[in-house]
Amino acid sequence: MNLKDAFRYQNRLQSLMAEARMILGDENNVTVQEVTVLKKRVMAEAEDETRIQEAPSDYANRINDVVGFLLWLLSEHEKLTKAIRRTKNELRLDMDGEISLNKQRQEIAATLREMNCIRSSERTVVGGGKGYRFNAEGNQVAYTCDLKRVTTINFDRKLVRNATAELERRADAVSTEIDQCAINSNVDYITPFGVNDGFDDAFEAYQAQKG
Repeated sequence: MNLKDAFRYQNRLQSLMAEARMILGDENNVTVQEVTVLKKRVMAEAEDETRIQEAPSDYANRINDVVGFLLWLLSEHEKLTKAIRRTKNELRLDMDGEISLNKQRQEIAATLREMNCIRSSERTVVGGGKGYRFNAEGNQVAYTCDLKRVTTINFDRKLVRNATAELERRADAVSTEIDQCAINSNVDYITPFGVNDGFDDAFEAYQAQKG
């Protein structure tokens, strides 16, 4: 598989581990709940009724196997992670570093684009001005008046526009290079089940490899 497929499979392993943890994290799955309706306490002629409360997961009666399955998924995730690391070390670029840098390029470009949208302007805010004055009787009273707001950009729009364009060009070029590396690489890892397999299929694959 290539790096692109390896990342997808890595995500699938993580998703299955989360599902297994959800099963194990529910106390109703990992314990047997015996419920007794104490009818005899209120009706001498009645008999108490005991039943086992149904667990929410179909795997509640195979909890030990689910624990083993979760640990197996973790070991597969570890194998795949190491295989991905070996492949990345052979690439012509530092993929993780460039992905991080590209994120910064895109975030900075977004900030500069927002700056480029700002325009110088002048507007009047009716009643926006407030203050105090003394009236004829010498008393201090509040008053309002109109307010003129003048907005002027204090940056070089051409410089910001050119920097935005260069950042976007560089980010696109690096993204293309990263995609090519991800597609044209080879990760030495054999998948134990299909990337689209559900929990049941993956669990059966685990059971089969146990022998």
